[in-house]
Amino acid sequence: MIEKALQTKRTLIVLDDIVEYSKLDALIGTVEIKAQSKIIITTRGNNRDNQFDFRHRKCQKYKMRLLSDDESLELLCRHAFGSEIPMAGFEGLVLKVVQYCEGNPLALKVLGSSLSENNTIHYWRSQLKKLKKEMHSGIQGVLQRSYTSLPYNSEKELFLHIACFFVGKDLDYVVQILEPDYSAASGIKTLINRCLLYVSSNKVLMMHRLVQEMGKSIIRQESAKCPAKRSRVWLSSDSYKILSKGEGSKTVEGLALDMHMLLKKKFPWKSLHLKTDALNKMNHLKLLQLNFVELNGSCEKFSEDLRWLCWLGFHLRYIPSGLYMGNLVAIDMSYSKLKLFQPPMVLWSLKILNLKDSHNLSVIRNTFNIPRLETLILWNCYSLVIVCEHLGDLSHLQLLNMTGCKNVGSWKQMNLLGTSNSDGVTRESAVSFPVSLHRLFLDDCNLECTDSFPMSLSDQCYLQYLNLGNSQFESLPCYDHLKNLRVLDLSFCSKLKCLIRLPSTLAELYIFGCELLERITFQSPRFTLREFGYLGCIHLYEVEGFIKLVPVAKLDEADLGHMKWLKKYEKHEVCLVGDDELTVGRSWHIQMLYEFNIMSTSLPDIKDPNMRTEYMSNTSSLSFVVPSCPENKRLKGINVTFKYAISSKDWAWFCKISTSNGVVDFMYNPKVYGKPEVGEVCIWLSYWPTGNMLDTGDTVNVSIVVLSGLEVHECGASLVYSDQETLENNMEWEEILGGDLSGFQLSTGAYYLCRRDFFELMEVGRLSRDWFRILVGDTIDYTEVRGWRKTGRPKHVNPSFTELEMVRCIINSPELLTSIEQTNQKPGRQRATQTNSN
Repeated sequence: MIEKALQTKRTLIVLDDIVEYSKLDALIGTVEIKAQSKIIITTRGNNRDNQFDFRHRKCQKYKMRLLSDDESLELLCRHAFGSEIPMAGFEGLVLKVVQYCEGNPLALKVLGSSLSENNTIHYWRSQLKKLKKEMHSGIQGVLQRSYTSLPYNSEKELFLHIACFFVGKDLDYVVQILEPDYSAASGIKTLINRCLLYVSSNKVLMMHRLVQEMGKSIIRQESAKCPAKRSRVWLSSDSYKILSKGEGSKTVEGLALDMHMLLKKKFPWKSLHLKTDALNKMNHLKLLQLNFVELNGSCEKFSEDLRWLCWLGFHLRYIPSGLYMGNLVAIDMSYSKLKLFQPPMVLWSLKILNLKDSHNLSVIRNTFNIPRLETLILWNCYSLVIVCEHLGDLSHLQLLNMTGCKNVGSWKQMNLLGTSNSDGVTRESAVSFPVSLHRLFLDDCNLECTDSFPMSLSDQCYLQYLNLGNSQFESLPCYDHLKNLRVLDLSFCSKLKCLIRLPSTLAELYIFGCELLERITFQSPRFTLREFGYLGCIHLYEVEGFIKLVPVAKLDEADLGHMKWLKKYEKHEVCLVGDDELTVGRSWHIQMLYEFNIMSTSLPDIKDPNMRTEYMSNTSSLSFVVPSCPENKRLKGINVTFKYAISSKDWAWFCKISTSNGVVDFMYNPKVYGKPEVGEVCIWLSYWPTGNMLDTGDTVNVSIVVLSGLEVHECGASLVYSDQETLENNMEWEEILGGDLSGFQLSTGAYYLCRRDFFELMEVGRLSRDWFRILVGDTIDYTEVRGWRKTGRPKHVNPSFTELEMVRCIINSPELLTSIEQTNQKPGRQRATQTNSN
């Protein structure tokens, strides 16, 4: 009937709550429909597999969004008070209801109608108190439909586990723990498609508050008055009562208790010392989270089904011998008092071991008993001295974090339970890391490059992330064999002087605070880093393919070429600005910048005959026609200079050179330039090696385009020639403007030689919205340079780059900081991290 109507009539059809494509096919068929007809389909699924796309029908998708706070308040008030604003005295209560609903219109409507029955403050407070304990049945019934419709019981169990214990935790971490019993990798995709779950940009599992509350309400219904008979106990108050009374049952599969939280909330506890009796009765316990809980008694009868043991602040010095760990997937004993970690048996299932901040831990033995370990975190175990020599044999280990482990054999002999000779003296043995490593954190370990710790990492060909920050070496061995290396962090290596032939695959490099570092080169001369942090590198003078910034005093006359006259001004000083990471802390003596093969420097207002130019203008622009070359001379470039003063605190300007025939069209914003004192002027002097780009008779246009902050007093230009004989003898050394600048070319063909994103200044109101039109005219839109980076136009990002950038090697434990947070804790790092994306 519907199918026939769609073919013959102009129709509007609404199909509500369609989950499966087969139902849709049965209702409307697959024939073509009349062009003017419309079908609106509502579904609770995300339908990422495009199952509602049709061959012969156009399909537009709209994802329903949550209401904003203002919209939520208005909807709630309409149903509660019959107006768009709260009644006097109810403002605070209304906001609490809005916060509870988190933009869900159904909840706002149901609660508004319910609360309208008695608009007294006392009644509203009573109802809000009730919502903390249970969900309104009108909301519960609707939300539970998505849960009930899940096709597999394992997916329902998975949803309940996540709702009770894993919201806000890392996706990969949760998948590893729950995969063996619930096929979590595929199950989580189903939950996402049913809108019961979503994943944040940094891969954290998130759930709408009401959806999570719906799941917990399902658990409460298992036993309304006795939490010990429920399958999951997530409230610390309930868990404390169960353990203190020795209650427990075979139904409990998950339990969480946080004593710090109870103490913070001033919960009326009797004793901090609890017994293991209740846990010994939970034969099917799979998930156990005990934060700073001290247990007395035997652990021999703990459930053999245990998959996750998260015992922060574990109070014993050794792992209890009777504790069965054979099925554990993840152990988190951060902040423990362990002195020795030694697996009591072969743990075939264990993939994650986290001993972060176990400050008393000194020895790790028998790592061969955890053969399938993938993540080992020893962050800030600063008493650790001995690590099992079999560490290098862990063939599945992908992440090793030893940040802050400064005393491991002092890293000079790295006593990996080194073997002893016949005299009983421990031999020095070289450090051995697993070949399988993807991410290695060795920052704050005071590492030195020695025979026992060569740092060559010659076998770690899968390594993607390497952190050697705060080490004591002067240089690194060549890492060009690390073809998969994406992120290298060498921040605060105070003795580091040079980095040679870094892998071309590198996407991110961090060298914050490397004060002695002078030079960086790569396998390929082309600069390809997507992120580069270098604040505090006050002696850094060259980054291959990026910039070279050298004091004139350190340059020979041959280096300066026709600008050799600058040597007599090498002691003069100018404050440089433009890139704080380059300029803060750097000498004020005259510096020469090499960028895009353009040479430029900033000078005080000096009077020198060499400053005279062939073509001069008292404005910010000039034009001239290229004359014939003098005899035995060859045109090799253009000098451009201009004199300026500052007019505001934000400076943005470009130097443009173009020809009327369009062959030459460059606009350049230097990385650094001089900042004159108030009331004074600076001179910017530059040389552009145009080579054979200019011909006799070409009209050349030179202009200084000021977007903000500068007043141009005058500008000038001169053609630069070289002797024909000299040029031929030195042709291979002659620098030519251009090279591979494809990443900096606009759609018009012009070259936008800039390594910063001016769009950011515009968005915060520090640059007018028409700045790009002023620069290039109306031919293209300014969004073409949005997100402009050090390498020019934003490129398609390799997914592995994105993962490393967004998560920054997350440590697979929700209680821990990610490595980016670890990085930002260091002095001066936070600001640098914010500025390195230009």
